[in-house]
Amino acid sequence: MAVTVLSSSRLPRIARPGVLLVALVLGFATFGAGCADRSASPADVEGTEPLGIGKEVTVPISAAVTTLVSAGDEPRDLLRPRYAVGTTQEVTLRTDYRIQQQVNDQPTRDFSPAALTIPMTACAGEDGVDLTVGTVTTPDPALNKAFTTADGSHAGLEMSDLGAITELRLAPSPDTPNTARAALEQAFYQAVYRSIAFPDEPVGVGAVWTVHQEITGGVTLDQITTATLTSRDGDRLTIDLQVSQTPTDKVWMLPNDAGALDIDGYVMEGTGTITVDLGLPLPVSGAIEVGGQQTYRDSRSVSTLVQTQSTRVSWTE
Repeated sequence: MAVTVLSSSRLPRIARPGVLLVALVLGFATFGAGCADRSASPADVEGTEPLGIGKEVTVPISAAVTTLVSAGDEPRDLLRPRYAVGTTQEVTLRTDYRIQQQVNDQPTRDFSPAALTIPMTACAGEDGVDLTVGTVTTPDPALNKAFTTADGSHAGLEMSDLGAITELRLAPSPDTPNTARAALEQAFYQAVYRSIAFPDEPVGVGAVWTVHQEITGGVTLDQITTATLTSRDGDRLTIDLQVSQTPTDKVWMLPNDAGALDIDGYVMEGTGTITVDLGLPLPVSGAIEVGGQQTYRDSRSVSTLVQTQSTRVSWTE
């Protein structure tokens, strides 16, 4: 019996990003012996319900647990966000997601969505950081047009004392089309799960700590980020990052009760460097790229699905 893998257009608009949307494009192919590829129709895409028109939706983020590996050189200090209420920052987020897929010996197909460049204004408040989105741009002409009505969309971040993001708020402007909403939401998710938390002990240059986070979805992942404080100039920190993800189970439960696939292989890892200012709410510069390959198998057939994917998240002031 074949397993039909559903398209991204039939997934919830808030797909858990730790998988970095492994399921993003699976529905463009029917997974099973003797089954042909099937593309999602425009009606499918436009008919999908977004998060909520004109309403703010709040989504909890998995807890981030930090463990100090090495305290680094003297002098040492507790790293904590120090921005005052009312502090503003102009910053640009760019996300670039690449994904290729092969079913059995069929030709490899590229389902990479267009990269997004998202300028925003961050304002620190009593209860977190409020984000106002500017003019989003993308190389995709149709998506670029869809974003013309997205100006003024809002998002928000709740943060712990250690700088970990604990909650994401999303409120696209009422006139934003579904395609633009989905792209914006996923971009913020990628950024959230590429953020960093500080250790709970004083550290100096050369310090190393890990951040452990469980990312839930069809495939639940253990994500471990190893951070190294490579330099410090006042409140400005440069941090090298290494990321690895490991499935907690050997089975991927498909969306909408469509069945399950065995995980034959799963590799996702990456590196990057970011610069943060303790006096500002968001990173001031840097990039991190995570990628790898996953192999899934339908235990009731001889079908195998191989995905190669990467995500790059970058910040500039």
